[in-house]
Amino acid sequence: MAIQEIPLTADNQQFSITIAGTTYKLSITWRDLYWIMDLLDDRAQPVISGIPLVTGADLLAQYTYMALGFKLVVACDDSTQDYPTKTDLGARSHLLVLTE
Repeated sequence: MAIQEIPLTADNQQFSITIAGTTYKLSITWRDLYWIMDLLDDRAQPVISGIPLVTGADLLAQYTYMALGFKLVVACDDSTQDYPTKTDLGARSHLLVLTE
């Protein structure tokens, strides 16, 4: 299993990324209490919308039927932290992609 960090900053952002051989667009937005991610195809059509960035679980676990070929996990440097804060995304909180 390969693990790779998706570089993020503590700002709203949208960018293209290739994961498991497919190009996606990620949209990351701060929503007053937590970060939300939208996964879009290369034509900006929604694949999965409104994924909260929380630690300790595969963010795509409920979408295994889609056979995306990867997992997304958030890890925080502080093990007691449940989700990235408004200011530490990409610095002390990390979005990881796991591929087979």
